[in-house]
Amino acid sequence: MERKTKIDAEDGKQEIMITREFDLPLELLFKAYVEPEIVEQWMGTKVLKLESKKHGSWQFVTTDHQGNKHDFNGVIHEFVPNQKITRTFEMENTPFPVQLEYLEFEKLTDNTSKLTIQIVYKSISDRDQMLKLPFAQGINMAHNRLQDIFTKQK
Repeated sequence: MERKTKIDAEDGKQEIMITREFDLPLELLFKAYVEPEIVEQWMGTKVLKLESKKHGSWQFVTTDHQGNKHDFNGVIHEFVPNQKITRTFEMENTPFPVQLEYLEFEKLTDNTSKLTIQIVYKSISDRDQMLKLPFAQGINMAHNRLQDIFTKQK
């Protein structure tokens, strides 16, 4: 059964809640977020830096179909293996301010896990602008690729 990423954006709030259940053990789901070579595969991005630790930083660059480069970076504020990552997320050269992301990883069974991401924006307006982009479609496609990477390895 294919599980889809769910996006909940309650009116009048500065946040988005993202949830997804995976047919993956908790350890593999967490690994997909902290190992650069795996991140590159499912996110379709180049990892320039990924310091998976408290006070670590990260930097990714993506090139779109027109050849335009998009730079993303942030700082990891909390890092608890197989449980949670709290980090900032910045899209350089865009009007969007830095956002705060809380990622929580949960074991459901030995072979399934759940990811919950709370993204907090500076304002409701910033959150609403993000939702006008193909944000939900993009994250769902990326999560499908993440699931497929590990499914093919079995």
